[in-house]
Amino acid sequence: MVHHIVMWKFKHEVEENRKPELKKAMAENLKGLVGKVPGLLTAEFVELPLASSTHDIALVTTLEKAEDVAVYGSHPEHVKVADTFVRPFVTERVCLDYED
Repeated sequence: MVHHIVMWKFKHEVEENRKPELKKAMAENLKGLVGKVPGLLTAEFVELPLASSTHDIALVTTLEKAEDVAVYGSHPEHVKVADTFVRPFVTERVCLDYED
């Protein structure tokens, strides 16, 4: 099993009052990719990190095997969700993938 963790910060121009609705849309659409993207087993969205965190939001996914990370990243459903609900609003993306 492979874990794919991505964290972002909101762009400075994103107004505070918009963040809850943006987080909700991100969470719904990213979690909705389970069953649509081959190899994607689970998707959890972290909307409320602790104050000690360095990033505003995170996505924690599990995939069947290491090769599925690339499949997920280029899958048309994922690209559509990322381009519509995530990338326009975030910056400073960091990623960690590991296998257990």
